[in-house]
Amino acid sequence: MLSNSCRYGIRAVIYIASQPLSSGKTGIRKISSDLDLPTPFLAKILQQLAKHKILSSSKGPHGGFSLEKDPRKITLLDIVNTIDGNDVFTNCVVHNGSCEYVEKDKKHCPLHEDYEKTRADLIKLFSNKTIYDLVKKSDNAELITI
Repeated sequence: MLSNSCRYGIRAVIYIASQPLSSGKTGIRKISSDLDLPTPFLAKILQQLAKHKILSSSKGPHGGFSLEKDPRKITLLDIVNTIDGNDVFTNCVVHNGSCEYVEKDKKHCPLHEDYEKTRADLIKLFSNKTIYDLVKKSDNAELITI
């Protein structure tokens, strides 16, 4: 459902949010090592999140990533929309393109009505679940607040 990029981005943001505030920025090598993710690929994802003001980044020997805003205000939907866009919420399960496009041609897919509720539930879940919520559920994680 979500791309690898999106799943890696979510994992990394949760990881960054769980770091003690006193540690400052977390380096890309540490994040990729601790999460067992490829560094160059992860760096591109995190830069995309920084560009959209979810993360803050700085270069140099003491550089790295930190949250740009309060983890209570970063939803899963923010991350999904930044990395994957809203295709997961608009694309038809069977046909190419969005359900809106399929509806214009009057060709409802056989799953359209069933998936409509699931789609609405996903949007609600992703809109209401914050990074703070996920860090709270994580084992041995310290919550940071900005």
